[in-house]
Amino acid sequence: MKVAVVMGSISDMPVMQQAIDVLKEFGIETEVDIVSAHRTPEKLVDFSSKAHEKGVAVIIAGAGGAAHLPGMVASMSPLPVIGVPVKSSNSIDGWDSVLSILQMPGGVPVATVALNGAKNAGLLAVQILGSQNKELLTKMIAYKNGLKEAVLKAANDLKFTE
Repeated sequence: MKVAVVMGSISDMPVMQQAIDVLKEFGIETEVDIVSAHRTPEKLVDFSSKAHEKGVAVIIAGAGGAAHLPGMVASMSPLPVIGVPVKSSNSIDGWDSVLSILQMPGGVPVATVALNGAKNAGLLAVQILGSQNKELLTKMIAYKNGLKEAVLKAANDLKFTE
């Protein structure tokens, strides 16, 4: 099982690193690349149409601005695609990226996370893989229990500060 994390530009890397970190935390093999929908369309076609043949099970695609990368990848790949809208320097407060990824036509689904939400993209990829892999499912259950415990501890600590 492998997850591909692609982005439209190296400037997206600080955001996309969050997904990479989550995947590493769960021990998932990760392939990382820059694939620009606008500047390297041939590479986009090659990557999207062949990722499933190279052992990739889920694709996380992050892009800013017009953010065509996730949708274009999804149009050519049979794999689940998770889109990460990135607030870039040429962005309109990130809304252009969010709407470009979110508003896909029927037949070309892209699961879309929040603006700069690459951490959740990584977690969603783990959950997708975990639906067919008991070890990953067990790790995800432990992760979610850890979230719960952190909130309960914070609530308990708050009571003692009054």
